Amino acid sequence: MKFRLLLWALGLLMARASRTNPDFRKKLEDKDLVFQITSDDGVARHYIVKDERVRARSGTVDSPAFAINFTSAEKGLKALTAKNAQVAFMQGIQDRDIVIQGNPALVMWFQSLTKYLKPGKKKKSKSAEPKKAA
Repeated sequence: MKFRLLLWALGLLMARASRTNPDFRKKLEDKDLVFQITSDDGVARHYIVKDERVRARSGTVDSPAFAINFTSAEKGLKALTAKNAQVAFMQGIQDRDIVIQGNPALVMWFQSLTKYLKPGKKKKSKSAEPKKAA
């Protein structure tokens, strides 16, 4: 269930970033593709990249540009939430817990998108600042 929620949230965050973050949109330039993330235990979500926007849908598609499949939802959750996702992915591929289908360069492109999805620090409002003594 956590993995399914993570994939849903990933789609939500990418959709929001594609509307509001110019740097994220720049990474989407000239991309027109569909990719998917799945697990052997039935969790599946695909992501549509078109016109510098990202949309997410449940389920799989017939011919994704690339697909990332995890042997279990638990392994997927662990890899996608690791502090160093690239190391976790490489280890998962070596252990055969992760299978990449399609263009590996696009997988690296996808991984480069995730840095734009981390929550930023909230700005303090002026009313929250302490008042200086006169």
